[in-house]
Amino acid sequence: MSAATCGVEGRSRTSLCSSGLRLLRLGRAVILCGMSKLLVFYGSYRSNRMGIRLAQFVVEGFRARGDNVELIDAKAIGLPMLDRMYKEYPKGEAPAALERLAGQIRGADGFVFITGEYNWGIQPGLKNLTDHFLEEWFWRPAAIASYSAGRFAGARAAIAWHGTLSEMGMVVVSSTIAVGPIAQALSVEGKAIGEGGKALERSFPRFADDLTWWMEAANAQRQRSKPPF
Repeated sequence: MSAATCGVEGRSRTSLCSSGLRLLRLGRAVILCGMSKLLVFYGSYRSNRMGIRLAQFVVEGFRARGDNVELIDAKAIGLPMLDRMYKEYPKGEAPAALERLAGQIRGADGFVFITGEYNWGIQPGLKNLTDHFLEEWFWRPAAIASYSAGRFAGARAAIAWHGTLSEMGMVVVSSTIAVGPIAQALSVEGKAIGEGGKALERSFPRFADDLTWWMEAANAQRQRSKPPF
């Protein structure tokens, strides 16, 4: 059973947990949800990218929890600078990469945005990718994980992303991750190292729990009623 096919069940918590599925209590009903589909977006185009370490850490962290996670690397996809949004193409005429990504976004239960900070601002590569879409993002939760080479850990970029993602129709969860200096917290392979890595490992469970709760809540609500627009 996928998270998109949640149903109302009357079984006990014990039997649900033993079957590997998740419970979400909604009033007097119990919503049974399976594995969530999660997209992790990363947007640096630089040659010696450091943020990919955090992206790998987040992907592996959610996979270890049983979620279906896919990394969306803006540099690898290589969309051009925004000219026409996906919805502005006649049906069936969007470039293949854009069409494929639109389907991935529509099919996801939630999103994580891995963001670096450039001069107090957000990375243009990731912003360019997100701006190609709008309605495809609606009614799903998003979480923000920021990083930088310094001690501010990308916090100012994370603040900027909150407003941007909300305007694009996502619910931004309150829990965040901020990593900096990233080279002292994560290895090249995306493994936690040093004191910074230990702090990241302590903060990740709450971050993941927050996003998971909202993904399951949104799925449950879609079973009750269609989005208003």
